[in-house]
Amino acid sequence: MGQQVPAKRRVIFHIDMNCFYASVEMAYNPKLKGKPLAIAGNPEERKGIVVTSSYEARKYGVKTTMNLWEARKKCPGLIAMRPNFERYRMASKEIFKMLSEITPLVQPVSIDEGYMDVTDAKEFANPIELAHHLQQKISEELDLPCSIGIAPNKFLAKMASDMKKPMGITVLRKRELPKVLWPLPIDDMYGIGGKTAEKLKSYDIHTIGDLALKDVYQLKQVLGINGERLKNRANGIDDRPVDPDAVHDFKSIGSSQTLSHDTTNEKEIQTLMNQLAENVERRVKRKQAAGCNVQLMIRYHDRKTITRSRKLQTYIEKKEDILQIAMDLLDKHWNLEPIRLLGITLQDVDEKRNIGQQLDLFTYEREASKEQLHLAIEALSAKYGKNPFKQLSADNEAKSSEIARTSFQKDFLDDYKR
Repeated sequence: MGQQVPAKRRVIFHIDMNCFYASVEMAYNPKLKGKPLAIAGNPEERKGIVVTSSYEARKYGVKTTMNLWEARKKCPGLIAMRPNFERYRMASKEIFKMLSEITPLVQPVSIDEGYMDVTDAKEFANPIELAHHLQQKISEELDLPCSIGIAPNKFLAKMASDMKKPMGITVLRKRELPKVLWPLPIDDMYGIGGKTAEKLKSYDIHTIGDLALKDVYQLKQVLGINGERLKNRANGIDDRPVDPDAVHDFKSIGSSQTLSHDTTNEKEIQTLMNQLAENVERRVKRKQAAGCNVQLMIRYHDRKTITRSRKLQTYIEKKEDILQIAMDLLDKHWNLEPIRLLGITLQDVDEKRNIGQQLDLFTYEREASKEQLHLAIEALSAKYGKNPFKQLSADNEAKSSEIARTSFQKDFLDDYKR
C-alpha cells in the first residue's frame, strides 16, 4: 500500500486597510496627511457621528461612533469631512484587482478587508516576501496603507492582521498560540461581541487562553453550538475555505441611516423611511432577488436599539411593498421617543431564479396581463439572440446605481472582477 501524501499546509492572508476612508481622502488630497482627520456622517451638524478617523486623531482619543462634538472636544484641531462612498468604492475595486492578480482565491468581506489563499502562489520565495510585495504595491500605486496577517487559516490570519498597525505584517503559527494569542483579553477575539464577552467573563473566562482550555460541554451550556465553534477558533482550528463566491451568499439586503439630529418629526421620519425602502429596492433589483421577511431597526436618542420583523407568505421586491410593511412595524413599535437611526432590511432573500412563482388570484391576473409583452420579448430575443429589455434595464441600473449610506452594503464587492 502506497504512503499517503500529506495535504499541503494552507497559507492564508488577511488584508486589512488602515483607517480606510481617512486614508483614501489623504491619498486624494495629500495636504491632509499627518493631520487629525475624521470622516463623519454629517460634519455640519453637532450630532454627526464619526465613521472613522486617522491615527493622528486617534491619539487624542477620537473613536468610531463617537459624536462629532465630543471628538472635537478631545481634538480641537480635528478636520471633519463627509464620506465620499463612490471614491472609497473605486479604491476598493483597485485593491481587490491587485489581490486577484496574485491568486483567483480572493474573498472580499467588506469594502476594506478580504482574505487570500496564497498556498499555490509560486512567484515569490515565501509568503513574507509576497506580503511585503503586496503591501508595497498598494502603497506605491494607490498611496494607501494596509496591514497583512499570515496564518494557516482565516481566523488566525484575521487576528494576526490586527496585531500590528499601520503597515504591519504579522505571521501567526499554531505553535505560537499559547504565547501570542492566549494571553489576549477575551474582548480582543474576533467573533466575540460585547455581550458574549461579558457572559464569558461571568464564567471566569477572561482571556482567549481561558476559552481555549474551557470544557466544551460547559461552553455549550453557556453559548450553545457557538461555544464549541469559539473554543475551536481559540485553539486555532478553522477549516473554512477562502471562497471567492461567498460575496453572493446573501440572506438579507438592508439600508440604514443615522439622522442628522434626534427627531420625533413624522415628516422627517417618513422621508427617511421612503429613502431607505428605495435603497433596498434598488439593491434587490441589482441582485435580481426577492425576500419574504421585512425587518425594521429603530435606534433611539439614548442608543437603545430594537428590531422588529414580519414574516410574509409571498416574496416581495418592490419599494411600495417593503415600505408599507416597514411603516406598519414603525406604527406598532415606535414608542414616540426621539429617533437617532432607522434601518429597513429585506430578509430571507433569494435570487428569483431559485424562487418558484407563487401565484394567487391577484398575481395570476397580473402575470396574465403581461403575456403579450412576454411573447413580444421572446420574439425579439429569438431575433437578436438576447433579451434587449433586460440588457437595457441592466445598463440603466448600472448608470443610476448609488452607494447607499449603510453598513449593510456589500453587493459591489465583486466589481473588481468586471
